Amino acid sequence: MSEQKRRSQTRMVPVPSESIVPERDLGKPPVLETHHLGIEFGGLKAVDDFNLTIGRTEIAGLIGPNGAGKTTVFNLLTKVYEPTQGTVMINGRDTKGMNITQASQLGVARTFQNIRLFSQMTVEENVRIGLHNQIKYDMFTGILRLPRYWKQERKQHTEALELLSIFDMQDLADVKAGSLPYGAQRRLEIVRALATNPCLLLLDEPAAGMNPHETSELMENIAKIRDRFQIAILLIEHDMSLVMGVCEGICVLNFGKVIAKGTADEIQNNPVVIEAYLGKRKEG
Repeated sequence: MSEQKRRSQTRMVPVPSESIVPERDLGKPPVLETHHLGIEFGGLKAVDDFNLTIGRTEIAGLIGPNGAGKTTVFNLLTKVYEPTQGTVMINGRDTKGMNITQASQLGVARTFQNIRLFSQMTVEENVRIGLHNQIKYDMFTGILRLPRYWKQERKQHTEALELLSIFDMQDLADVKAGSLPYGAQRRLEIVRALATNPCLLLLDEPAAGMNPHETSELMENIAKIRDRFQIAILLIEHDMSLVMGVCEGICVLNFGKVIAKGTADEIQNNPVVIEAYLGKRKEG
């Protein structure tokens, strides 16, 4: 069954926070809840009263015109910014006062609009950076190269190749990341984020620079990642074919405010969303 057909068959149901989650996630604590989230820069409200709930295995979309505040929301969720109002809850825990590292330890991982790989390191080394929090030996063991060190090294090598196999990139393990084609670098960044063992994966324009074939493959792989790891995925994307093809719940942002939430079908036919993207038709 194609992901688009499966997505269209996903039943989204209301939850007490006036949001919707996939029916399969009912009865499970949501992976993400934001309540009245906002941030100001010099008196300008970049995000205002942002409320969102994401189910534990939901593929959700955050869309809106350029400058709507989408990446700012990601920065709030990952603690790059501390909100000036509201709350971010990850797995029921309030992230107030946490830093980027602590948010990562809670299970939040992300990719970026502008690729941030270590270009002079190999593909495998980039993935293993994501695996750093799974190291099971101390500095003394590492310096002396004791047996436990080599055992962990072999384990991380195997895990890195297994993660790379999601995108059929295992044969590129020894290639320098900076020499990869643009689309492959995008995929590597997703793999590195997955290496941190997240419960919530944030993808910031993952299809940027990809051709239609690569975008179609990405759509399939996003669904495969969700199914394989049983995690939630929230993506920012301007490619509407990707958003409508894979996202179950969609939140639309404009000028820092939520203007619509719903399923793909509801969003596509929402006149407020259409106006935000295309502008208001002139009368007469």
